[in-house]
Amino acid sequence: MKIALINENSQAGKNKLIYEVLSKVASKHGDEVFNFGMFGDEDKHSLTYVKAGLLAGILLNAKAVDFVITGCGTGEGAMLALNSFPNVICGHVVDASDAFMFREINDGNAVSLPFAKDFGWGAELKLEDIFEKLLSTSGGNGYPKERVVPERENKQILDNVKQITYRRMIDILKDINRDFLKETIDYPYFRETFFKNCKDKEIGDYLFKLLQN
Repeated sequence: MKIALINENSQAGKNKLIYEVLSKVASKHGDEVFNFGMFGDEDKHSLTYVKAGLLAGILLNAKAVDFVITGCGTGEGAMLALNSFPNVICGHVVDASDAFMFREINDGNAVSLPFAKDFGWGAELKLEDIFEKLLSTSGGNGYPKERVVPERENKQILDNVKQITYRRMIDILKDINRDFLKETIDYPYFRETFFKNCKDKEIGDYLFKLLQN
């Protein structure tokens, strides 16, 4: 599984710690981590939590990654921003049990964590537990076991509803403010990584042309 890590500006200083813990856990499960920043407090390419949502929407809809891990101070803003986009199901994860049940019950493809709230001593241990629960399952297996059938049925219903209530990502990209879109993706790591892994030609071509202007 290809996993994207995205940190918005208020928590950019924790990117290195989060990336190291995530990479440690991911390597145990054969997963690959792509760090889309921000890469620290001094990183000049600023990502707000709204931009993190847009970036996650692009990566997931273009199938450049399979899963996104992001967050903000409380985790709430980033979760709302990610869920603004089609084909993104982002859960708010505070602890390991949240992580496990979100993956098993809701079978989402993104999580938002509170990187400021209750993030003190032992934070790296808490992160490791959360990431372990996230990555130790393929997702959608249900919990508890007697609830597997209705949970899978509800997930399918939700997916069908989202197909009706959300527009295509390419249409959103064409209508969204061009400056805002370009500010979000115009940095070296995105250019180097996205186009190598993008599987949606229409999205890839549109963003490539945008970055040439």
